[in-house]
Amino acid sequence: MTNREIKDLMRFFDGSDITKVKIKNGDFSIELQKGFESAQVVSAAPVAVAQAPVAKSEEASVKVETKDEGLSLKSPMVGTFYVAPSPGSDPFVKVGSVVKKGQTIAIIEAMKIMNEIEAEFDCRIVSVLAEDGEPVEFDMPLFGVEKV
Repeated sequence: MTNREIKDLMRFFDGSDITKVKIKNGDFSIELQKGFESAQVVSAAPVAVAQAPVAKSEEASVKVETKDEGLSLKSPMVGTFYVAPSPGSDPFVKVGSVVKKGQTIAIIEAMKIMNEIEAEFDCRIVSVLAEDGEPVEFDMPLFGVEKV
């Protein structure tokens, strides 16, 4: 499966009433189950898809939703949320940071692939709504923002 197919599968699974699914294709197999902290991947042999770096064209973009209290940038996928490129590093953004369109604001690790999350528009970070190193769901608010 390609990275795009895996992401599409995760989005479909997250939005469905299905609670468990297993898929096996040659040496590659994947099992998703709701109610656990993260999806598990089981592979009999190394799979190039799991080890290939994410290309610029496949980097995730963040959904934007308008609410009464302002805008929020939402997670485009299920995975583990990270505010910094590595442990101990400075975070990509902090409360009060002004962010330009296309600037990396976080990383979501999904299926052992680090996906850079980019801002869709120029904005100021008002609040960080997700905890560093914690699982996030598809469409979950990550940052409270205001347009600049």
